[in-house]
Amino acid sequence: MSIILLVYLIAIAANAILILLIWVDPRLHTPMYFLLSQLSFIDLAYVSSTVPKMATDFFSGSRTISRVGCGTQMFFWLMLADAECILLTLMAYDRYVAVCNPLRYSAVVSPRVCLQMALGSWAGGMLNALAQTVYTMHFPTCENKIKHFFCEMPAVLMLSCEDTSSYLMVLMGMSIMFITVPLSLIVASYARIFLAVLRMSSPEGRNKALATCSSHLTVVSLYLGPAIVVYMTPGSAHSPELDQGLSVFYTVLTPMLNPLIYSLRNKEVLGALRKVLGSSWAVK
Repeated sequence: MSIILLVYLIAIAANAILILLIWVDPRLHTPMYFLLSQLSFIDLAYVSSTVPKMATDFFSGSRTISRVGCGTQMFFWLMLADAECILLTLMAYDRYVAVCNPLRYSAVVSPRVCLQMALGSWAGGMLNALAQTVYTMHFPTCENKIKHFFCEMPAVLMLSCEDTSSYLMVLMGMSIMFITVPLSLIVASYARIFLAVLRMSSPEGRNKALATCSSHLTVVSLYLGPAIVVYMTPGSAHSPELDQGLSVFYTVLTPMLNPLIYSLRNKEVLGALRKVLGSSWAVK
């Protein structure tokens, strides 16, 4: 538990610092960094939807949650997970326009469009989470012990007295929509991007485009890879222990890794960090 708490604190600090840097440095007031700040905000809330409750249960020894509390945790977790999936797709579109249509970039990805992207991510996540949570929680339960560290849908459905196989099929269909459709759009965007990069004559421009795109692709892989195993394979194909391990990966580890992936190879973010640290030392 101490390791998870350490990862949680690093995730909170890393995402908060990245949001602060994007906010205070005028050079980062661009569509790409606005969307990145939204991703960091979602990750900050995402990791906080599970770890504090898990830590409280561990140290208090209580390990209980009310039905309302379980439904509330499920809703916020689903909303944030779906919002992140939509946002990652829109970030791929942003990179596609920036690389393939650079002259039209400022017109296509305007501040108004960026705001619509962010609001669309939140709205899409909220609507799907509301529908899924209400339907999942309406099933009566015969057991009261969840074999998981938070109220994730597959774990809660295992407690039901009724046959939930038909709903599990619906859940798999929704997962296909919220995982494979965004993944397909991301792959299509990057196929066009890589073709455009290969035609670039400037090695510096090619390297910059590849560095930005590789960071996003790494984040997408870390986030969607485990989710595909949990939500798009039959329940008999994996154990509760495997589900828990994968859930820890994309619920706790990924929010910590995302800001590090985007920052460590990004000269503009590192420059903004040096500028802020330099100003702090100058004040002292």
